[in-house]
Amino acid sequence: MTPRGSKVLKVGSLARVEGEGALYLRVDGGEVAEARLAIYEPPRFFEAFLRGRSYTEPPDITSRVCGICPVAYQMSACRAIEDACGVVVGGQLAALRRLLYCGEWIESQTLHIYLLHAPDFFGCDSAIDLARTRRADIERGLRLKQAGNAIVELLGGRAIHPINVRLGGFHRVPATAELRPLAERLRRAREDAAQTVRWVAGFEFPDAGCDNDLFALSEPGTYAIESGTPTVMAAPHTAGLSPESDRALPTRTFGAHDFGAHVTESQVPHSTALHSLLDNRRHLTGSLARYAISGRWLSPIALQAAHDAGLGDPRQGTVCRNPFRSIIVRAVEVLYAVDEALRIIDAYEPPPHPYVDVPSQAGTGHGATEAPRGLLYHRYTLDSEGNVTDAILVPPTAQNLGAIEEDLRRLVQERLGDGDLTDAELTALCERAVRNYDPCISCSAHFLNLGVERT
Repeated sequence: MTPRGSKVLKVGSLARVEGEGALYLRVDGGEVAEARLAIYEPPRFFEAFLRGRSYTEPPDITSRVCGICPVAYQMSACRAIEDACGVVVGGQLAALRRLLYCGEWIESQTLHIYLLHAPDFFGCDSAIDLARTRRADIERGLRLKQAGNAIVELLGGRAIHPINVRLGGFHRVPATAELRPLAERLRRAREDAAQTVRWVAGFEFPDAGCDNDLFALSEPGTYAIESGTPTVMAAPHTAGLSPESDRALPTRTFGAHDFGAHVTESQVPHSTALHSLLDNRRHLTGSLARYAISGRWLSPIALQAAHDAGLGDPRQGTVCRNPFRSIIVRAVEVLYAVDEALRIIDAYEPPPHPYVDVPSQAGTGHGATEAPRGLLYHRYTLDSEGNVTDAILVPPTAQNLGAIEEDLRRLVQERLGDGDLTDAELTALCERAVRNYDPCISCSAHFLNLGVERT
């Protein structure tokens, strides 16, 4: 590739990312002048048709936003509406919610690792292609995903778009005996998860870094999943460090009720998805952010696996900012979720009632949880009749789009001086870079058309 060449390059759709969109790169005189991640899917209008609905309906309605992470939408909706109504769910009901969320983490992160992301590291076009030479690995991934699905199915009523979740808890809670076969399955899955960490740790990773603020929930003493306080870790450049730095930087927190004062959304001309800024800066949410902010509270088995995989020790202030290595962090999170699910099952005692009452009242509530792809925020305003008058949903992918664009721009800029880099190699690199972030634009199958214009 000649840095000063003039060319427009277009590539067909990229599979293995959920959604449809296009990437446009403009190179002027050897400089990447513009990198746009254009999302062209039609708007979903969930916020609009939630207005006028009963306050009991958002958990079921919003679960349809995504077939891969419906629990995240249900849990954020429940937390926000319960907050508006002044209700806090605790005890075994809260533990069951965390268990359900662990199931989603296992199945969703495993889906990304094995079926969407791993083929990139073997030069394969798909997981089916990869299975021709790595059949045992793909079968291990399918077993892990099935274990996560089993948790969601038992607690949620079905594996996709669960129907057993309601405000205040569940329509039905399991008996202790129902969890025993699940625990046995998870004990086998724990070894598969540990092997997954070892497997992905052996991949070859390009050198790269992330120079954005990291944004995730934190809850001292535990790895935040279904609850926590929004927490920001500063970008490396604020401390004069390189984007590849593995140092943990200072953090700051704010309440979920202040989310809208810190995270602002705006429409950009090239996308039907809103872009977000955190205190007027690009930010990144997801596995890298969670590991940086809460990694010290992983379980011992997950901490050891992270250390053995070369991620260092987060208890000593070590973080990972290489997006290409995010697959290792996701694998560690799968191992943690399996281990955490077993801990919850071992301590389970059926609650006296499957839910607590959530009487409606006028007010505004805020809820945030950690979807597999990052922090998911919901806000609902209710009137005195218990109807939704306003709804705001801020998904993690929309928050990440600005950071993805900037990281793509910098990544391509660093490689433009490589005279051996062809257009095809540049395209493959960009496709890999986008998949690092596991963007969930919708539940469709194709994502990227790449156009590069050089002048």
